[in-house]
Amino acid sequence: MFDKLIEKIFELENEEFKIATDRIKEFIDNIPEVEFKNIVKEVGTIPESIEHDSTEEKLYSKASDIVLARCFRMLGLAAKALDERGDSADIIARSISGYNYSLVADAKCFRLSRTAKNQKDFKVSNLSDWRGAENEYAVLVAPYFQYPQITSQIYSKALDNNVCLLSWEHISILLEKNIKETSTISLESLWNASQMIARDKTLSYANAKSCFLPKMDSYVAKKIGITIEEYEEILKTYKNALVDRGMIEIIFWNNYIGEIRNYSRERAIEELIKAKKLQEKVNAIKSYINRLSK
Repeated sequence: MFDKLIEKIFELENEEFKIATDRIKEFIDNIPEVEFKNIVKEVGTIPESIEHDSTEEKLYSKASDIVLARCFRMLGLAAKALDERGDSADIIARSISGYNYSLVADAKCFRLSRTAKNQKDFKVSNLSDWRGAENEYAVLVAPYFQYPQITSQIYSKALDNNVCLLSWEHISILLEKNIKETSTISLESLWNASQMIARDKTLSYANAKSCFLPKMDSYVAKKIGITIEEYEEILKTYKNALVDRGMIEIIFWNNYIGEIRNYSRERAIEELIKAKKLQEKVNAIKSYINRLSK
């Protein structure tokens, strides 16, 4: 079903963005729950076949918002992906089980080939601001194994601003275990996890990375009622699946390399000019000069 979602995105690349978004939402919202859960497992990784900064990438990003909004609904909240607009969160959700809270959320997806990621890629401070006065919580959802593996300001910023750092894997595990907020089960402690971590005086901010995700793992494990050892076995299956996905993406690039090797000299030159965006640079300079001459 994930492959069908990608096919749908490519089918809609020439449509007006709002129309394409509506059709993707209709497609995602009508996927049976079992197949939808498989999409949640995959969506955090952008396929290498989708070009950077392309229409397809923008549609994929919007699709991930729509997927995350449906995840929140399956977790028992009222949620929707917001229309495209600047300086706001992607998703808003609220409790409908009597707990009187709401949250904003941001969905992040990365390519496996994406190497250097910094705090700006995660927008933790922005997400805190987007919460505003009317929403209690802010939740970032990104691929588990793409969170920074070394010291990063995103962890201390999350602690300072009470931004919950969750992963697609966390969400997927909750859905697989059929966790849902009800009048007797609240998920509020998950969204408020950063505040609980920050209150733990045995942890230092300098050690934020080594405590943050393991703490979130323990909270999720507790919420679904399993031991941390059982949880880690489940997480291991996600890691193995990601390795398999990586092999598929490697095949894509190896095939592409093979195609390039068969280019004629003329086509190779044209493709290099296009890849370097050289004509765009020339046009930009011409436009600048023309403005000066007026």
